[in-house]
Amino acid sequence: MSTATLPFSWTTDPALLWVILAAWLYWLGGRGVRPQPSAARRWRMAAFITGLATIVVALASPIDDWAAKLQWAHMLQHVLLLLVAPPLLALARPWNRMWRGLPLGLRRQVAHEVTQGRWSDGLRRTARFLGDPVPSWLLFSVTLAFWHIPFAYDATLRSPLVHAAEHALFFGTGLLFWTRVIDSPPWRSPLPDGVRAVYVASAMVVSWLLAIVLAFASSPLYAPYAAEATRPGGISALTDQQFAAGVMWVPGSIPFTIAIIFIIYRWLEPERARDPAPRARALAGNP
Repeated sequence: MSTATLPFSWTTDPALLWVILAAWLYWLGGRGVRPQPSAARRWRMAAFITGLATIVVALASPIDDWAAKLQWAHMLQHVLLLLVAPPLLALARPWNRMWRGLPLGLRRQVAHEVTQGRWSDGLRRTARFLGDPVPSWLLFSVTLAFWHIPFAYDATLRSPLVHAAEHALFFGTGLLFWTRVIDSPPWRSPLPDGVRAVYVASAMVVSWLLAIVLAFASSPLYAPYAAEATRPGGISALTDQQFAAGVMWVPGSIPFTIAIIFIIYRWLEPERARDPAPRARALAGNP
């Protein structure tokens, strides 16, 4: 089989309904609001659009079809859903705007039930628990590691439902992790900058360890890929697995590295360390 036989058609995925809903609420929440234009606001809108587009590319582009035969394409899906879309959406800070897109009566009812309803006690405790950086880091890292155990990985290739659950968990735990790294109101990270850098670096090490296991395995780890008689490009199952390790190791490290560099720069920025007054005035909304 040659690379010419790779499918290049776009498909539909039920998860794209959530993308459409998010875009619609974002649009509704921005109606009637006439904020002063600013570079930050334009960048956030661009990050939101790019984040949603990343989800569409991961789930509906030809990459989704390639993932059935090529492990490196499947790994690219993981990177997009875990390490690209979530930080972009965290940077976009769309949550309050999307909330405003809901009808006022519904917002009041939901807010009352969530903050005061007895049934929501468990929900509030769970939210406080997940808001803590340690559980967020553990969920992110354990989810990443679990879905690369052979029995779990093989299950995603055999069952569309399991595959959808994997994608949902990747995106959900990814968003939880990145909102502990990137302040995304109403969620703000309790971590100081130095600890944030360690927080991100330690998660990157987990992904590196998985990449090392894939790269240096002496045989294919995942039965469905090993069972393929031929694959696009004529590569072997072991070579495909090594390419997948490369995707996790190199492109997968880029979001972590960017975050670490930015956090360290902000932490060590001399002007910020010498004179905190401009930052305090900015937070207070004063010139």
